[in-house]
Amino acid sequence: MQNWTFIPLALGSAAFAALVAIFGKIGIKGLDSTLATALRSVIMTGFLLVVAGLTGKFSGFGAVNGRAWLYIILSGVAGALSWLCYFLALKLGPTTPVAALDRLSVVFVIVLAALFLGERLTWYTAGGAALISLGAVLTVLK
Repeated sequence: MQNWTFIPLALGSAAFAALVAIFGKIGIKGLDSTLATALRSVIMTGFLLVVAGLTGKFSGFGAVNGRAWLYIILSGVAGALSWLCYFLALKLGPTTPVAALDRLSVVFVIVLAALFLGERLTWYTAGGAALISLGAVLTVLK
């Protein structure tokens, strides 16, 4: 049986990501986008350190091996580059098309997960990716 416990968390992620776009667009007015991104990362780091500390997650720190470190570092660099692009795009353009194009990451994940993680690419998944792509294009074109 499929475990569906990830769904509320994924929906929460989407809701908070929407708030990132709205709060980010408001907060970036008059600021350099790189500075805003750096400030955001400091705030996130502090918040996550508190959460990890309060939930006792630092006890597993020693179990992180070299391979895990490599991919965590690569993920962090990719995330930082994503934020830099996202906040500069928010500064330069309207919020809705920027957010829509950013969500094309779902399409990229589908393709990359099939290529590198061995996840199955079904007609449903491909159709969903096509609809996401079409939605992003329509949102940008208005």
